[in-house]
Amino acid sequence: MGRAYQNRKESMAKTSDAKAKVYSKYGREIYVCAKSGGIDPNGNLSLRGLIERAKKDQVPTHVIDKAIDKAKGGGGEDFDTARYEGFGPGGCMVIIDCLTDNPNRTFGDVRTCFNKVKCKIGTQGSASHMFDHSAILSFACDDEEAVLDALMMADVDVADIENEDGKVTVFAPNTDYFKAKTALLETFGEIEFDVDEIQFLPQTVSPIAEDAMENFERFVDMLNDLDDVQNIYHNVEM
Repeated sequence: MGRAYQNRKESMAKTSDAKAKVYSKYGREIYVCAKSGGIDPNGNLSLRGLIERAKKDQVPTHVIDKAIDKAKGGGGEDFDTARYEGFGPGGCMVIIDCLTDNPNRTFGDVRTCFNKVKCKIGTQGSASHMFDHSAILSFACDDEEAVLDALMMADVDVADIENEDGKVTVFAPNTDYFKAKTALLETFGEIEFDVDEIQFLPQTVSPIAEDAMENFERFVDMLNDLDDVQNIYHNVEM
C-alpha cells in the first residue's frame, strides 16, 4: 500500500506545478471544511489537517486566513462535492473529486477531458471498487507497537501499518479518520504529521504503454486545469 501511496504523491508533484491553482484549490477546500465543520482547527480535525497540509505545500498564510474568514461570515458560495469515475488512457482507472457551485458545468468539463483523449466517463462505482478509501496518518515514531495499541484501544480498524526510517504510517478506513487521529493525539501529544489525508489508494497499480502514458499525462493536465477539480486518483504505475 505504501508504494501505491508514493505513486500518488509523485503524480501529484508532477501535475500540480501552477502555484495559483494550488492556492485556489486549497482555499476552496479550507472554506468548505471550515463552513461545514467549524472554523476552530482544535475542534475541527479535518480543518486542522488541511491547514497543516496547505502549509507544507507552501500555501501563504493570507490565503488560509482569507478562506477561514470567508467561512466565518456565513455567506459566500455554496459548494457541493462531486465525484466522477471512469477509464482513462491505457484502460487505467480514474477517480476525480470536485468541489462545485454548478454540477452541470463541472460534469460537462470533466466529460470533455475524457472525450479529448478518446475515453469515456463511467458510472458511480465503475472504478472506485478497485480503490481503498483510506485515512493516512504518518509521523515520526519508533514504537510501532505503541501506535498499534493506541489505535486498537480506540477501536480503529487498522488496515495496514508501516514503520520505515523512523516514521510510522497508519492506513485505516476513511470512516475511522477522526478516531485514529484523536487516539494518536491523546496518546502521543502534539504530533507533527508528515501525512494527514483521506484519499483513494488503488488496490493494485498497473503500467501502461508509452504512447498511452503521454495521453494520460495530457489527460491529467487537462483535469488539473479545471478550477472545480480538487483531487485525481488513478492506478497508473508512474
